[in-house]
Amino acid sequence: MIPKVFKETIDLGDGRTISIETGKLAKQAHGSVVVQMGKAMLLCTVVSSYKAGTVDFLPLTVDYREKFAAAGRYPGGFFKREARPSNNEILTMRLVDRVLRPLFPKDYHAETQVMIQLMSHDEDVMPDALAGLAASAAIQLSDFPFECAISEARVARINGEFIINPSRAQLEEADMDMMIGASADSVMMVEGEMGECSEEEMIDAIKFAHEAIKIQCAAQVKLAEAFGKKEVREYETEATDEKLAKKINELAYQKCYDIAKQGISKQERSIAFDEVKESVKASFSEEEIEEYGDLIGKYFSKAHKSAIRDLTLNEGLRLDGRKTIDIRPIWCEVDYLPSTHGSSIFTRGETQALATVTLGTSREASKIDTPSYEGEETFYLHYNFPPFCTGEARPLRGTSRREIGHGNLAQRALKGMIPADCPYTVRVVSEVLESNGSSSMATVCSGTMALMDAGVQLIRPVSGIAMGLISDEKTGKYAVLSDILGDEDHLGDMDFKVTGTEKGITACQMDIKVKGLSYDVLEQALSQARDGRLHILGKLTDTIASPNTDVKSHSPKMVTKTIPGEFIGALIGPGGKVIQELQKETGCTIVINEDPVTEEGIVEILGTDQTGIDAVLAKIDSITFKPERGSVYEVKVIKMLDFGAVVEYVEAPGNEVLLHISELAWERTNNVTDVVSMGDVFDVKYFGRDPKTRKEKVSKKALLPRPPREEHKPKEDN
Repeated sequence: MIPKVFKETIDLGDGRTISIETGKLAKQAHGSVVVQMGKAMLLCTVVSSYKAGTVDFLPLTVDYREKFAAAGRYPGGFFKREARPSNNEILTMRLVDRVLRPLFPKDYHAETQVMIQLMSHDEDVMPDALAGLAASAAIQLSDFPFECAISEARVARINGEFIINPSRAQLEEADMDMMIGASADSVMMVEGEMGECSEEEMIDAIKFAHEAIKIQCAAQVKLAEAFGKKEVREYETEATDEKLAKKINELAYQKCYDIAKQGISKQERSIAFDEVKESVKASFSEEEIEEYGDLIGKYFSKAHKSAIRDLTLNEGLRLDGRKTIDIRPIWCEVDYLPSTHGSSIFTRGETQALATVTLGTSREASKIDTPSYEGEETFYLHYNFPPFCTGEARPLRGTSRREIGHGNLAQRALKGMIPADCPYTVRVVSEVLESNGSSSMATVCSGTMALMDAGVQLIRPVSGIAMGLISDEKTGKYAVLSDILGDEDHLGDMDFKVTGTEKGITACQMDIKVKGLSYDVLEQALSQARDGRLHILGKLTDTIASPNTDVKSHSPKMVTKTIPGEFIGALIGPGGKVIQELQKETGCTIVINEDPVTEEGIVEILGTDQTGIDAVLAKIDSITFKPERGSVYEVKVIKMLDFGAVVEYVEAPGNEVLLHISELAWERTNNVTDVVSMGDVFDVKYFGRDPKTRKEKVSKKALLPRPPREEHKPKEDN
């Protein structure tokens, strides 16, 4: 039986279209769609259990995978099978999750899985820009309790013009790359990087993307109506007790308010709030505690949150005693670790990041091999968030998605300030040692200083700040918070991180937890963020004003030399013999790459000893030495033969040529030793290769005065 297929098409207005189709594939899933743009096709399926889990949150899993077959390629590795997700896949999962999760009801606790798979790839389409659309479209076809359709769109600016969902080639020319997630009514997520753009330009990009998203949301609604929108499933909701909530609020609210007003440390606050919580529990009998179950803790958290938010809205005060625009105390230090190529400590309040920099050759570049992209990064940043930084003890389970996401944000913030002619592969590692507030922004700050300490010639230093928002829909009050604490992130309505230089924004990440945030509030947040960024930037430049003029004495020096392609083999030698011996003799690392366009050899020489680097350069000069016809060169005799002398070019040791006995002198020479001896140094003239013998010819006699010819005399008779 031929399935009935339903399809909607979205016109991007420039000849490109996106189609959403359902009814053909994966019909046992609770919702499934195929989203296609060009030859790129994504299959998205959604399934949610009809029974609530035992946890008190939504166990949502968003999974995005790219199949190598989609690009007609084989996976790498021994098993030739897709394995753990790549960083790019994880970052796409996070982008989708951050928009979907807030739109499920808070009391919906059923196991829910969203699976998005790239089944066909198009080099002119970046599939991550379609993942959010695919996820939402599939959910619209399901019976999940989900607030409204959303979508995500990438916006790039090329030559001053905004483009929706550009190709990778177009993106390389762009000075702005942002992913926007939104419903038809509200922007909910922003993430991207920019070339030092202004706050106004960033808002213009968000507005442009939002208009495209509105069209995509409408297409989903139309598809669901044509398919037959299902009734929203019934699910077991959490128990409520308004009388109990009122009682706990009366017991806890004012006490929490008074504690929050004291402006004490995180640890002191935690102890004080726990004491209030225990006193609330003590007001109930054991039977009541058993009867109410988790409701007591739930309503205490509600009263606790309300007290902290009200303190800020009513009095402009925050948990640690600051006002809304205040930045916590900052101290910085560079060159802390003696053996690293660069290091720094950045401490802001109770958040601390220790950054290190390592310099290497192109061999240390981070290779990216995914179905949708093959390439490498010569600048990359890794972020580590160990449990002790928040006073916790828990097992390490490898790099988390959060660590990958935060590291990517910091990397995007800094990479535009790495000069194009930086000869090194640069790795930055941020170790978060304390955390109460944005550790990713602390990473940006510590990374900036560590790079400058390492002698990387940053175009301009970068700082970052995390902003928050507390708002009250009933009263219309709101407060934009600079440099938020961890608690303010959890209790607030917006988490907005922005990084930049003195000239403009380099990266941002924003998650909005309230509907209908106005652009006026966003503009205020960006303006306040700029003031905070510049304040923090001043602290960084007070510590290290500009990049060190050179790398440290123990750091490797990098010299890059271009050689004609014909000499690459000679430098490598048979079986790598020449280059291996040269590395062993000089202690340098030598990497040779071939320029695919010019076919020239790009030789990278990395070493801590300048003498060794000079020796490598001399060897390269020797190997690539090519004498010019008619030129004069100084040579040294290194071997004596019956028919001539083998001489070596003084300026290119190792380059030898035969000086034939007939080219030693104008007079007839019977023995080579009559004219030259071992070790003699003199000049010769280079005549190129003999057309007959194909051997190179040099002459000593050509530089000597030619004796006068004797006149012809008739033979005398005997």
